[in-house]
Amino acid sequence: MPEYRRVLLDGAVVETVREGDELLTGDGRRVAIHEAHHLPPVVPSKVIAVHLNHRSRVAEFRVRLPAAPTYFHKPTSALTSHRGAVVRPEGCKWLNYEGEVAIVIGKTTRNIAPHQAAEHIAGYTIANDYGLHDFRDTDAGSMLRVKGSDTLCPLGPGLVTDWDFRGKYLRTYVNGRLAQDGSTDEMEWDMHYLVADIARTITLHPGDVLLSGTPANSRPVQPGDVVDVEVEGLGRLTNHIVTGPTPIRGDVGAQPTASEEVLSTALGGDWEFRGIRPPKRP
Repeated sequence: MPEYRRVLLDGAVVETVREGDELLTGDGRRVAIHEAHHLPPVVPSKVIAVHLNHRSRVAEFRVRLPAAPTYFHKPTSALTSHRGAVVRPEGCKWLNYEGEVAIVIGKTTRNIAPHQAAEHIAGYTIANDYGLHDFRDTDAGSMLRVKGSDTLCPLGPGLVTDWDFRGKYLRTYVNGRLAQDGSTDEMEWDMHYLVADIARTITLHPGDVLLSGTPANSRPVQPGDVVDVEVEGLGRLTNHIVTGPTPIRGDVGAQPTASEEVLSTALGGDWEFRGIRPPKRP
């Protein structure tokens, strides 16, 4: 399956094609993958993410799926790349990984049926839909700061075309330890459905990204942790967690919180106990 990567080479943004352990540029230059300075593989005008979609995640939270998918938006300023740093702002504690498959749009898409979606998809890449749950109490509706803060949308390492999304494993590792182990077969709504659903009212442009949901066991990570998301046929996306250089300003806006809503989401569910369970978790 062809794989395309964007890298920074000799001070310029360069499109490359993967050939084994090397990346080949259009003018014939070669760079070893382990030496390449990766960029996100596409430049989207928007990143749209589905809320719950994997059945294991639904079971973990002890809830029922809605009749149709619901979505939120991640600003493009949240993008970072393979091997890039993911920033947990100083003063925040509840930064969770969420390994996902990212759909990349290939041509302008509006008002199509699910069976037409494949011809509008350029390919797929890997995403880690990080959530900064410290802001969940104030942004639970929009998820803007929870999901859209800077660096919370790593994409990569490459764009893979001709990839069949059916029956593929999706795994997340933290410091080499398996943390999430899911499959695309546990998605309630598949890639084609998601594209057609969004395109009913929102025009999708080439390069736009749709995140398709995460399996169970999203948990908080700490500065110094290394997080890998591996998807069968798409490769492995690697990032490391760092502390932001400055704390969240205290003289303006809502502040990070650690309420029952924040804790039970970050630590994996028990939604029915929110507000009535004594705060026993660390």
